[in-house]
Amino acid sequence: MRFSLLALLPALAIPVSAGIADEALGLVADVLGGNVQFPTDGPVYTFDSWRYVDCGLPTDPLQIESIELTPDPPKPGKALEVKVKASAIEKIEEGAYADVTVKLGLIKLLQKQFDLCEEARNANASVQCPVEKGDYTVVQKVDLPKEIPKAKFVVNVRAYTADDDDLACLDLIVDFMQPKN
Repeated sequence: MRFSLLALLPALAIPVSAGIADEALGLVADVLGGNVQFPTDGPVYTFDSWRYVDCGLPTDPLQIESIELTPDPPKPGKALEVKVKASAIEKIEEGAYADVTVKLGLIKLLQKQFDLCEEARNANASVQCPVEKGDYTVVQKVDLPKEIPKAKFVVNVRAYTADDDDLACLDLIVDFMQPKN
């Protein structure tokens, strides 16, 4: 089963290809107690059926300012628009990558490394490597599979520079257990 990989968008502030967008969608959900553990040093941004934690440091080269989803909440089988505002406080070079883990409860659905610059090229993104210092707003549309089960998904994204230094850190949780409207 394939899921939309929303977490890679904010980690990069560059849209991913449709192929990767179909591969994953959320990470962490404590199935037994319904509790999700977050790092305590980053702000938690909560919405009706999804939330994210910017677990990065203020010194990370990529600073996530906001993430917006339309429709909110996301709906299986519908188009989803993801809008990410971020700032590159350093130049992001070719070779930057992200380690992404997607879980459904305790079950790991996906653990994969993505070349961020290659994904931006494949998606014909408006932002390409090298990414210069500055503020960016990226909008990406993906079609969510209608087969997404009613469950909570958590995606952990740990992005790194070409020199293996921290680039960005993000945890995203999407809850598809909400009733359909």
